[in-house]
Amino acid sequence: MNISEKVWHEYHAKLKAFIKSKISDVAASDDVLQNVFLKMHKGLPALQDRTKLQSWLYQIARNVISDYYRSLKPAVDIKEFLPQPGTDPNEKTTRELSECLRPMIEQLPENYREAIILSEIEGLTQKEVSRVQGISTSGAKSRVQRGRALLKEMLIDCCRLEFDHKGRLCDYERKDGNCKTC
Repeated sequence: MNISEKVWHEYHAKLKAFIKSKISDVAASDDVLQNVFLKMHKGLPALQDRTKLQSWLYQIARNVISDYYRSLKPAVDIKEFLPQPGTDPNEKTTRELSECLRPMIEQLPENYREAIILSEIEGLTQKEVSRVQGISTSGAKSRVQRGRALLKEMLIDCCRLEFDHKGRLCDYERKDGNCKTC
């Protein structure tokens, strides 16, 4: 009896029980067991320390079990056309409309204007805004929120806005003659 047969007789039942504890499908667990012994048979001549045979076999089993579960994941279809960075059709709309926001920000009362410039343009956190303006964090949050609300009102007075299903701006149209800022 060669070494592969000895290993088969000694570890077959143990490995089968281990694999079945991880894979409930009987046919699949039998296939995995066969793959484990196939890999064992191919790799056995390279195993230098025979005292580590059992841990080596269980490592092979874990790897083959992982391979089995990976093979079950559905393949993801890749669309024929993937949007390229910088070619977002909404990007132009957002850029054009953002040009209108600067004059609108300038029309805000000073405390709201400063809060909006610090948080939205300079990227400071609302806590940092509170420090710069010398007010509480909740006060800074209120100013930023009120400033945003005033900007939104100005923008709605100026333009008709269209949003996509995710709430992103996708198009706008200026209202005839009502826009005083842009």
